[in-house]
Amino acid sequence: MASLSPQDPPWLQGLNPPQREAATLLDGPVLVLAGAGTGKTRALTARLAQILHERRAWPSEILAVTFTNKAAAEMRHRLGALLGPQAETMPFVGTFHSIASRMLRRHAELAGLKSNYTILDTDDVQRLLKRIIMDAGLDEKRWPARQLSGLIDRWKNKAQLPDNVPKGESFAFGDGRGAELYARYQAELKTLNAADFGDLLLHMIRIFETHPDVLAEWQKRFKYALVDEYQDTNAAQYRWLTLLAAKSLGGQGNICCVGDDDQSIYSWRGAEIANILRFEQDFPGAKVIRLEQNYRSTPHILAAAAHVIANNQGRLGKTLWTQLNAGEKVNVVAIWDGPEEARLVGERIERLLREGASASEIAILVRASYQTREFEDRFISIGLPYRIVGGFRFYERAEIRDALAYLRLISQPDDALAFERIVNTPKRGLGDKAQAKIQSHARAMGLTLPAAAQQLVETEELSPAPRRALSEFLANIRRWRGQMDTLDQAALAQAVLEECGYIAMLEADRSAESAGRLDNLSELVRAMEGFTDLQSFLEHVALVMENDRSDAEAKVTMMTLHAAKGLEFDHVFLPGWEEGLFPSQRSLDENGAAALEEERRLAYVGITRARRRATILHAANRRVYGQWTSAIPSRFLSELPADHVTVETTLTGGASLWRAALDERDPFADMERGSGRGPGWERATARSSEWRASAPGGLDRSTAKRGSVINARPISSSVGGAARDDLAIGARVFHAKFGMGTISGQDGNKLEIEFDSAGTKMVLDSFVSPA
Repeated sequence: MASLSPQDPPWLQGLNPPQREAATLLDGPVLVLAGAGTGKTRALTARLAQILHERRAWPSEILAVTFTNKAAAEMRHRLGALLGPQAETMPFVGTFHSIASRMLRRHAELAGLKSNYTILDTDDVQRLLKRIIMDAGLDEKRWPARQLSGLIDRWKNKAQLPDNVPKGESFAFGDGRGAELYARYQAELKTLNAADFGDLLLHMIRIFETHPDVLAEWQKRFKYALVDEYQDTNAAQYRWLTLLAAKSLGGQGNICCVGDDDQSIYSWRGAEIANILRFEQDFPGAKVIRLEQNYRSTPHILAAAAHVIANNQGRLGKTLWTQLNAGEKVNVVAIWDGPEEARLVGERIERLLREGASASEIAILVRASYQTREFEDRFISIGLPYRIVGGFRFYERAEIRDALAYLRLISQPDDALAFERIVNTPKRGLGDKAQAKIQSHARAMGLTLPAAAQQLVETEELSPAPRRALSEFLANIRRWRGQMDTLDQAALAQAVLEECGYIAMLEADRSAESAGRLDNLSELVRAMEGFTDLQSFLEHVALVMENDRSDAEAKVTMMTLHAAKGLEFDHVFLPGWEEGLFPSQRSLDENGAAALEEERRLAYVGITRARRRATILHAANRRVYGQWTSAIPSRFLSELPADHVTVETTLTGGASLWRAALDERDPFADMERGSGRGPGWERATARSSEWRASAPGGLDRSTAKRGSVINARPISSSVGGAARDDLAIGARVFHAKFGMGTISGQDGNKLEIEFDSAGTKMVLDSFVSPA
């Protein structure tokens, strides 16, 4: 129960006991473990107000660090509502970088800078690095500036200067010259009297370590420190903070860190969960306060999230609870494939809207950004308003626009805008000067850009190198245009992306975003397969791009699980809970056991975004890189508590088998952590194969018993391989979605089947079984 003493100041009224303790225990180090939806912002603001109310420190003697400007503004706003103008006199409430920048302005000369130094943005950084790479004699196409920028940012997040970059990491760029180029970059920044965002902390760490008097000055200044989202701190932020807290803060170590180890999901940004896990070692005698009363979600939702996250080893532990009514159980739905997933979610959202729900209180949270494409297409077709948060809509992403520009120019030879976008993408030696000549010639002759370019390759106006590059580009466009009659649109798009060098460009780009951009292109190619020709697909895209309604209209939200942290919705849909997609196989391959635990934290974050209803979906089949594959349900599904989950399926005979597998608990429990395959792998794979057998139609219907997996057998599969030898033209087969049919044609592992009730369909042989 909350403390309701009439003598309490306004900021303490209504706080529950742990919140009150976090707000009033002002002496010594404190770690507040604040679970999802437990009111940590209110407790944090109350603590600041209490410090000022008790006159423990002047406003300028409090260091309050947040991760975003929005969070800092929210803190100031709440303090202003409680304390009035006094809240505006707190100069050190802000983000790590804003506070470090304020410090660096005072000590810039100690870092070789002037106090009026410039902070470079990402574009400025990459332009500078591009020049440094070229001056070093490296091929910028092979070693792009964006890749080096990402490496340097990673090193600065680890508080590593050029001379202490590990040799192995230095070899990640320029055949071992990464650290050398990093050193050149730092020297250039000093020449320009500039710093990037990573420097703001890095310079102050260096100053603190080499000038004890400066460190002592700042240690003496601050009497209290408060850090929000402590689980997301990286090595540099951690080092900067612990240097300040070592001997300062009133001599008592008055530091309060607020965070949730179960929501540490940003390791790819450099965040280190170890920082929060070792808080009690860093600050001996620390008091740990757990905020566990959740004000957001129903008991069923909290129980589901708690059972999943309990499987993690690296956590401090807490148990969320709520006084809200039980509400609905978490709904797990097994569906046939991605298109059906989008269709089912669309239908359920329409039902919610008819029942009075607001579209703004509905969210679809995906593991990978390319998953939004099928939902976007479906919502366009049914007129359901949506918005993409934390990124572009699928067809607005740069790589998708580039690919579409190629296809538009192939389809329409006079498309000048498409020509202008891709004439030098990927780079082929047609820089600004060559493009200006094409533009000038087009204006002078009254021609479109493609027509002007064709004339220029037949003259001497362009120098030989760009003329050859332009001639080759135009020849490729003509060749691809000639293939429109012999290749279907998806095969043509794949050929164009490979032959123009776009895929090779992304594969050479080792930035964190490149893999996702390649996934998006694969999804684009897959999306084209549902259209009769290239023109109809391009028309569809044009209609999708025009679907931009008023910002004031309530819209369904689509975003990644990473972007959803800190948000909440009444109704949350979590699609794609399958092995390889979630947890991400790429993450597991790169970071093993640590990645698995972070993926599980992502699952926890996703479930706890829901206030009233959470729906988890997984498909029996997914199209991966153009190939249909049988999907294994995510291991996280087996970690859900049976008492708090309802299971349903759109697949014949699948529900009971799924429940049987779920009731056996975690099929991956015996797996060697991080190895991918351990003693439990074969057992888990066999069980998932048995379940899949019931989904695509491979169950032995003559002997199978409902609720049992004993007589279930996996179907034969030849996806991407040779045709099956147990099927022939004229044979009767069964398909779980289309029913009974007769094979009328065969091309490798593709079958043409005349279904009794669904008409003639082309399907892969892995989805049928002999009748």
